[in-house]
Amino acid sequence: MTGHEEKSGLVRTLIDNSFLLIAGAVTALLWANLASPIPVESGDPLAPLETSYTRFVEFDLTSLWSDHEVATDSEATEAADEAGQDGKENHGGHHGLTIHFVINDILMALFFAIAAKEVWESLLPGGALSNPRKAATPLLATVGGIAGPALVYIAGCYFTGTQDIFGKGWAVPCATDIAFSYLIARMIFGVGHPAIAFLLLLAIADDAAGLMILAVAYPQAPLQFQWFLLTGGAMALAFFLRKGNVQSHWVYLLGPGLMCWYSFYQANIHAALGLVPIIPFLPHAHTDLGMFAKAEQNRDDTLNEFEHFWKTPVEFFLGLFGLANAGVVMSSLGTGTWLVLAGLLLGKPLGITAMTLFAEKILKLQKPAGMDYRHVVTLGMVAGIGFTVALFVSVAAFTDPGPVQDSVKMGALLSFAAAPLAILIAKMLRVRPEPRPSIDPEAVPDAS
Repeated sequence: MTGHEEKSGLVRTLIDNSFLLIAGAVTALLWANLASPIPVESGDPLAPLETSYTRFVEFDLTSLWSDHEVATDSEATEAADEAGQDGKENHGGHHGLTIHFVINDILMALFFAIAAKEVWESLLPGGALSNPRKAATPLLATVGGIAGPALVYIAGCYFTGTQDIFGKGWAVPCATDIAFSYLIARMIFGVGHPAIAFLLLLAIADDAAGLMILAVAYPQAPLQFQWFLLTGGAMALAFFLRKGNVQSHWVYLLGPGLMCWYSFYQANIHAALGLVPIIPFLPHAHTDLGMFAKAEQNRDDTLNEFEHFWKTPVEFFLGLFGLANAGVVMSSLGTGTWLVLAGLLLGKPLGITAMTLFAEKILKLQKPAGMDYRHVVTLGMVAGIGFTVALFVSVAAFTDPGPVQDSVKMGALLSFAAAPLAILIAKMLRVRPEPRPSIDPEAVPDAS
């Protein structure tokens, strides 16, 4: 192998393992903590200090071609409060064309579309969710992995008396970051261990639940139901395009995709979910080979063409997402941080383990062959890495920048602590990597 090929392989490995997201998040943390406050005139002594970082995130791109200056979210809310109105009602949940909006609402729509693609394919024959009987135990574990963190978070709010402040963030610790959890799980269990399939199935189901929670629990303003007619029209158009044998993913993206995204934006559903409803209508294979399966890369149907084209750009978008959202000052450590961490580091493993026990002992279902409760407990901690989606939900749940949002964000960022904790638990429970040559290490076997 030549030096160029080795370098190319290293770069590809770094990109595929979300190095860009980590780099963006670390850069944001350093920038936010090292940037000096910029003196601004404000009548509110509690207003967050403005820095070069916050100016970057809130920079209005329309100012590049227009002299008209659009108020930032905080300024719009302040103006609305002076007028005796709620900020969101004043601007309908819509924001200027800031860097933060472009990244979180437009570019991240492609990230959630790829996540939706994995969920949809998992329902096809051969997919991890295609056989309810075989998937029953991991699916029940997923329920525990969502209910456990939410209950721990809500209980924490109750005991700290902060329900009014932090209560709406209950969904922040429910997320599992597929890429990072998969990476850590392979280190702990080995590439062929059935715990890998169990984790991936759990994470896929978690993604599906997360998409629904984002849409239902965190509207950006009062829902405008009439715009769902446009959503239905976009889905109908995508259906007829497939019937007409249209194969280019660009047609679906620029036609029904834009229509659907705009309908979500106007309806006040988070616009980042705007491409999700059209994903099932893209022409696709009738079977699923499994997430991370090498053979999947050789498929050239429209749905896979979409993923193959956007997979690398989305990794760069995730880097920008980390840059635009992870800029939290270290002094933001607080109640919100500990609530999120308690949900992820306690609620996740407890919920997953408890529901797996319930499935086996009460419902008489079976765990995958080769797994015992040492693996389940360890896997539960691995699933505590929330990071990407947890960070996204933090911003969706707490829309106003400031100490509350920052403390919750810090919990999402510190959920990386689940990785060393999982490795430590694995060592204590004597869980060792167990590669199985007879199983394709790149394929995801059924959880039976």
